[in-house]
Amino acid sequence: MPGTNAETVVDTMFTRRFWKTGLVSMLVVFLPLNGVLAQTDPETPAYQDTSLSFEARARDLVSRMTLEEKAAQLVNDAPAVRRLGIREYNWWNEGLHGVAAAGEATVFPQAIGMAATWNAPLIQDVADIISIEFRAKYLEKQHRFGGSDWFGGLTVWSPNINIFRDPRWGRGQETYGEDPYLTSRLGVSFVKGLQGNDPRYLRTVATPKHYGVHSGPEPDRHKDDIHPSAHDLEDTYLPAFRATVMEGGADSVMCAYNSVNGVPACASEELLTHYLRNEWGFKGYVVSDCEAVADVYLADHHGYTQTPEEAIAATFKAGMDLLCNFVPEVDHILGAVRQGLIKESVLDTSLQRLFTARMRLGQFDPPADVFPKITPRDNDTPEHRAMALRTAGESLVLLKNENGLLPLHSVPKTIAVIGENADSIDALVGNYNGTPSHPVTILDGIRTRFPKSRIVHARGSDLINPVQSPVPDNVLCVNARCSKKGLKAEHFATAKMDGKPVLSRVESNARIVWEGERRKSATRWQGYLKAPESGEYGFRFDANGGYRIWVNNKLIVDAWKVDWRPQIISGAATLTAGKTYPIRVESFQRQDHGDERLVWSLPGDQAAQDAVAAAQNADLVIFVAGLTAMLEGEEMPINAPGFANGDRTSLDLPSVQQQLLKKVVATGKPVVLVLTNGSALSVNWADQHVPAIIEAWYPGGQGGAAVAGLIAGDFSPAGRLPVTFYRSVDQLPPFSDYSMKARTYRYFDGEVLYPFGHGLSYTTFRYGNARVSDKRVGAKDAVKISVDVTNTGDMDGDEVVQLYLSHPDVDGAPIRALRGFERIRLAKGRTKTVSFTLSGRDLSIVDTKGVRRITPGTVNVWIGGGQPVERDGLVKAAGISTQFEITGAAKLQ
Repeated sequence: MPGTNAETVVDTMFTRRFWKTGLVSMLVVFLPLNGVLAQTDPETPAYQDTSLSFEARARDLVSRMTLEEKAAQLVNDAPAVRRLGIREYNWWNEGLHGVAAAGEATVFPQAIGMAATWNAPLIQDVADIISIEFRAKYLEKQHRFGGSDWFGGLTVWSPNINIFRDPRWGRGQETYGEDPYLTSRLGVSFVKGLQGNDPRYLRTVATPKHYGVHSGPEPDRHKDDIHPSAHDLEDTYLPAFRATVMEGGADSVMCAYNSVNGVPACASEELLTHYLRNEWGFKGYVVSDCEAVADVYLADHHGYTQTPEEAIAATFKAGMDLLCNFVPEVDHILGAVRQGLIKESVLDTSLQRLFTARMRLGQFDPPADVFPKITPRDNDTPEHRAMALRTAGESLVLLKNENGLLPLHSVPKTIAVIGENADSIDALVGNYNGTPSHPVTILDGIRTRFPKSRIVHARGSDLINPVQSPVPDNVLCVNARCSKKGLKAEHFATAKMDGKPVLSRVESNARIVWEGERRKSATRWQGYLKAPESGEYGFRFDANGGYRIWVNNKLIVDAWKVDWRPQIISGAATLTAGKTYPIRVESFQRQDHGDERLVWSLPGDQAAQDAVAAAQNADLVIFVAGLTAMLEGEEMPINAPGFANGDRTSLDLPSVQQQLLKKVVATGKPVVLVLTNGSALSVNWADQHVPAIIEAWYPGGQGGAAVAGLIAGDFSPAGRLPVTFYRSVDQLPPFSDYSMKARTYRYFDGEVLYPFGHGLSYTTFRYGNARVSDKRVGAKDAVKISVDVTNTGDMDGDEVVQLYLSHPDVDGAPIRALRGFERIRLAKGRTKTVSFTLSGRDLSIVDTKGVRRITPGTVNVWIGGGQPVERDGLVKAAGISTQFEITGAAKLQ
């Protein structure tokens, strides 16, 4: 057709005619490699017959493929098979707390924050919205029919349901906390929300990860061989995966990097066949974590096999179906078959699972039949952002509220908002995040909520350094006498800076605006720096790539081996005012663009002085402290006091923030401490000296409005901790020890700072009339436990009713274990009866052999707004106890 793009013609045919069913004479369109309309077939292939099951259609489609075509479909970036009408598809997408890495989307609180809501129905609603936005974005790429771009498809590699067993783990922010029951309930809700409830199609495919027994340390994840006890495997590490598969119906699972009991997780028949497919009845597909199959054969990782082909055979035979690799290993898949290491029929089974999933997503059916009511306009709507605001509000945990400082009883004339994270979008979004289109930082939220107050913002410090600002031109010199300003600059064509520079000149500063055409280039600046003050300076190159800095001929920062994230590591040098010192800066480009420059902090630390002055002149101080995903996260090139490779070596606030907090509190002004972080912080000093503390997590795109609303008293807080806040890392076993002994609230018997389940309210609740349906319960019986909850305070509010069981007659049983929870809304003066029905696994314990059993004996019950624990200065949760007796015994599957 003259003037018409061939691809458009084919897409039109796909839409109007290719998908018509029930007509044997239907015209079938094939798209050959040259993109030209090739041929028609008078009969409808079975895989296009929508009257057949998805499984039958997938089997037919796979049967028509060559071995080479099959191998190419077993990697995450699967190419088109145009002769069969199969469009290209990249399986990699992320949706941990909103559509990630694909531009603007609604950004909900980080997963650990969502867990703090203790609201399973809400989490399902959140995931439902996320799945709608995935579909909306997918429609924007309709011309690709599945989206070959990274992060363009409908297969979502979330949720992360690993157990946050140790607060040092940098990726713990991605999880639902330390408890297998809470994680299971929220994981099931998230999976159901992502996949939807349409009787025919999946809205997206959910992928619980990382299976299994995976939770740090980050630097060792590619070679760790974990040997969990049979008890811990069944009691802690597997329940959430079992639940998301058997109850949630997850259509995909991601296998982990680490080995379990000597076998890489992606090659483990115990995990992928025995448990997943045989015991749990999983029918979907298993995708590897990215490069996990390479870990199987690399000698410095697991070295489980000698060759890549042997690794392919081991993983696919074990039950893995899809390779995520940055470099597709198609040749190795072909080699494994041609060397006789694996039968082609094994690959066929995996391909049938994969194409069944794509068909369940509607990718082989008429687009008009697949969620026709969703349009591109359904992404990032005001209604969705309102849900993000609600979720953020429900996630906030009031850790301390001495003398009822909060909610504020009057509007302060002047509010000092202090801290690096006060006006930080990074502090809102955490990791695996999208881009909020209308972000509300905490500073923004305070300004909007208190329009009549004078708001003064002072950063006071960076995350781990004093505030750093650009080094001014007037302190940089070409020569030691400082007779000529500037630095000698040499620009190189490669990051290695080998050979002669392509450009040499004097520049005013170590600053550069990188551009795409210079992607692999690097620069060296050399000269002298004249110190304006005496004392310790901090130096950093504000960069998106690698850099090194020498001062006085000493290498003080080496951040050369970095990934794509901006770097925050500084180096220190002690200088004397008026003296001149040699300086050298080297930097290479990591991204296509970026405005990068040399920054420093001076000994006088003017920013800290400004923060203290702001506090002195304020009626209220809101101090926003904590972390961001620049410090904690996945396998990060960060090594600084308290942090290593994305993990943490200390639970304390970074020292620079802690010292600033002490100075601000010393002004005597009322202080509200707001924490933004993805893991527990040992804020022991603050607990003793700061009247009010709010745990905000990474609260999402609208998080600042939620924090401001809580401070103002627009709602009563009811978030609860999904993790234990320990007093010190010294209370913990070694990080690499995967035994659950002395870990989490279930097995740790020491005194903690804030216990799992803790959270305060602006109102008060009374628990009464606890009753048990039967005081003696047989092994096959269910028991109903009820309690009356009354709002006895002066404010409407939510309460999180938590039910814990203890088995004092059973050796090795947890101190107590969560077995039920419900978040309820109660108007002041009103009473509600809350009931929990327990049976089977709810009443069971796991023995030393890993067998789940119903065991005779007394069962102690606690129902309350938190655990029944006490310590000086901690408000004890309201609640009530009761008990019953199990009279029979049974072994559970």
